[in-house]
Amino acid sequence: MKKLLMFLCMCISLGACRSEAETGKADHRVVSSLDLERFMGTWYEIARYDHRFERGMTHVTATYTLLDDGKIQVLNEGLKNGERKQAKGRGKLPDPSEPGKLKVSFFLWFYADYYVLDIDEDYRYVLVGSSSDDYLWLMSREPVMPEAVLREWTDKIARRGYDTSKLIFVDQTSEKNK
Repeated sequence: MKKLLMFLCMCISLGACRSEAETGKADHRVVSSLDLERFMGTWYEIARYDHRFERGMTHVTATYTLLDDGKIQVLNEGLKNGERKQAKGRGKLPDPSEPGKLKVSFFLWFYADYYVLDIDEDYRYVLVGSSSDDYLWLMSREPVMPEAVLREWTDKIARRGYDTSKLIFVDQTSEKNK
């Protein structure tokens, strides 16, 4: 598990170090306001870009808890081959003037970009990425998004310049892996 977490941090950190010219054409602009207290809680991963650290995982969730010192506790969970996997980390908001640009760490002091690219006004759906085109997650407060809402968010992803054909839709409903 430590090797998996170390690899995850290295991959995200390397991706976060790329310049805008190297990252392609995707729009990495973040939300201009973010209520961290409303953002806290459990999010179900609906779709993502493929990453080695999540490959083959189903029933993936991310749970965020705001701590007294303003930092964020992060708990990512999912199933792989029927076995529950967890990664515990921490997050922070380095610059309050850019509330959509968070940082997360799952290993020592190595922090990676965690950009809140879009969120609905009711904090039910969120699109998360980084300064790189390589990372993208669509998450919901419920395990399944209504089809019309999913189409709307997929269209938003495409308008931002991300390749929607690369999206992996996460199994949140199958009983065989629970």
